[in-house]
Amino acid sequence: MKQNNQSSISIIIFQPNPGGNRCLRPIFFERLFVVASFLYQVVLIIHFSLRKWRFVTAMRYGLMVYALGVPAAAFSLLLLLDGRPWSLWLSGFLYLVWGIYGYWIEYVRKIEWRSPIRWAVFIPYILLYLATTMFYWFPLALIWKPFWYIYAVLFIIATYLNVSSHKRPAGREN
Repeated sequence: MKQNNQSSISIIIFQPNPGGNRCLRPIFFERLFVVASFLYQVVLIIHFSLRKWRFVTAMRYGLMVYALGVPAAAFSLLLLLDGRPWSLWLSGFLYLVWGIYGYWIEYVRKIEWRSPIRWAVFIPYILLYLATTMFYWFPLALIWKPFWYIYAVLFIIATYLNVSSHKRPAGREN
């Protein structure tokens, strides 16, 4: 059946076809979301590894972890404007908010909030971090269930590195 008007064509492009297979455009955006999700987790693993074994280097380049919230939000805006489900575009905006908050606390205000824990900073920081992580993680199950499991393994690795990097022996300055 030939479609002549533009709105009918866009419906065909954005919706699953009658056979249940997805059209090319949603698959393209889903693939980009998968790449963005795993890239986010890999960046965190690299940063937490540096913080654990090369603390000074991690602090020198840690700003980049927050700055990556800008391209993440740009990608989310693209997904939003293209009509993708909110579960795919929310994570990038959350990343931007977490990045701005983390940058403000750590680089502008230079607040030492991890040790001792300053709850007024800790709670929003952790909530924003976890919300960002969860909204990159959970939609993966809608795309392909094994992605969700792989991400879970990466999340466990990142969490271990993150927590253990805060327990540095006294006097260690490398």
